[in-house]
Amino acid sequence: MPEIDLQDLIGKPFTDGGRGPDTYDCWGLVAEVFRRYGTELQDYKLCCHDYKGFYKLFIADITTRKRWEYSNIPIPAVVAIRFNKPFVNHVGVYIGEFKFLHTREKTGVVIERIDSVLWKSKIEGFYTPLSF
Repeated sequence: MPEIDLQDLIGKPFTDGGRGPDTYDCWGLVAEVFRRYGTELQDYKLCCHDYKGFYKLFIADITTRKRWEYSNIPIPAVVAIRFNKPFVNHVGVYIGEFKFLHTREKTGVVIERIDSVLWKSKIEGFYTPLSF
């Protein structure tokens, strides 16, 4: 994959239901990054606090995704995160070099490391569409 400039996304504020270009929620940000790489993702139009609803849709759609191991994560890949087990209730996008891009209410869009103490234990997996 060619490298895509994502710097314009850093610092954009979080808005529930945000699909850009000025604000994003976590799924809106993931969808925007994949779009820039030429792949359209299904939209999940749920409240960001509807953890069970998001989890049900994410799991129902899991058969259309390939799961990747830490050793060979492609760019981009959906980073599935569990804050409150058993639900995947947050997502980001892997951008290479052990970094991922995500957005939350308090931070807006930021880059963090997948191997940090904070995130490593919360990451459920890395996914791409099967056709990717």
